[in-house]
Amino acid sequence: MAEQLTLTPVIPIPAHLVGQVQAKLAYVDEAIASASIAADGSRIDLQLRAAAPADLEAKVQSVVQDMASGASKPKVEVLEDHLQRGVPYAADPMPELEQRGEVHQETNGVYSFGPLLANLIGVFEDYFLELAAEFGAKPQRFPTLISAEMLGRVNYFRAFPHSLTFATHLREDLHIISDFAENTVYEPAGLSASLESFSKIQALLSPAVCYHLYFGLADKPLPGGQLAATAVGHCFRYESSNLNSLERLWDFTMREVIFVGSREYVLDNREAARQKVTPWLQELGLAYMVESANDPFFVGEFRKQAAFQNAFQLKYEIRARLPFKDSTLAVGSYNYHQDFFGRHLNITLPDGKPAHTGCVAFGLERMAYAFLAQYSLDPAQWPAIVREARAWA
Repeated sequence: MAEQLTLTPVIPIPAHLVGQVQAKLAYVDEAIASASIAADGSRIDLQLRAAAPADLEAKVQSVVQDMASGASKPKVEVLEDHLQRGVPYAADPMPELEQRGEVHQETNGVYSFGPLLANLIGVFEDYFLELAAEFGAKPQRFPTLISAEMLGRVNYFRAFPHSLTFATHLREDLHIISDFAENTVYEPAGLSASLESFSKIQALLSPAVCYHLYFGLADKPLPGGQLAATAVGHCFRYESSNLNSLERLWDFTMREVIFVGSREYVLDNREAARQKVTPWLQELGLAYMVESANDPFFVGEFRKQAAFQNAFQLKYEIRARLPFKDSTLAVGSYNYHQDFFGRHLNITLPDGKPAHTGCVAFGLERMAYAFLAQYSLDPAQWPAIVREARAWA
């Protein structure tokens, strides 16, 4: 029978870290079904699938210690603030999407979409392609699988191990393949096959679109000294019990405009992209803000890496308001990686120095969900820029 466990953090959790720590608790132990932390950081409530393992509290407290000890509140830089813009809708669109068959959940965090959502995403995609064209960004197509070897070169396994999704296959062995074909069934916990039946991992499901471009540029000079590219692709980031409707998906789609070149080239284009996106968001009527942020690094890397990103203003998020829950959702980001990929992948400029990289990225499903959360599923309520872009009947 499920149980609830309430803990007092070993050290106070600063209010600005409550959400980050709470998200990480999903990965502490398989016994945890969900976790919540009081807004003031004074209490942790765990919903358990079964009796608490003996070491559960120690594991939870180690996460608190690692993330909150000595943490200082970062200075959040707000570049744009239109969160209070009036919008005509304030209900969660998810129940109606499900009732109308516009979303179908295939498994946890994996959805297929119907015509209204597909068309709405298409409207946003059309704009992002126009944005890419303004920078002369050449189109690229990338695979769904990504090289484990190359992810290792850029330290992804250390920074984001909790979100990885692995690709494997049956070993080349007649007995293993025959046994799988004859005996494997799906059980509530997953396939019944032994892990020994599967190969060593050489590939994963891709966590980001831009990585593929950087990997293709590795170990050679950058042609022409600068490059702008654009691509759309499926991205995979496992978020355990944090997977929630269309806000957090295991399999989601990103459109990116990517810049590779000198520091000035990347930063100038990142800012130029923001300046071009702003009037579109205004015409879209979206209630949103743009603020500095950090990536969801793993526990051991969190304090160091998050502080570094904030100190150097490496990431800004477009956060759209979700009126039905009085919160915001990141629907896009403006990112600058400095020369990290240039150094780790040996991408060089004409002067021999490592190339700098950056990207402007939009989550297409999140963008559509946030829009519907502000404007409903009724196209008659939508701004003209969307309403007139498709036949919605």
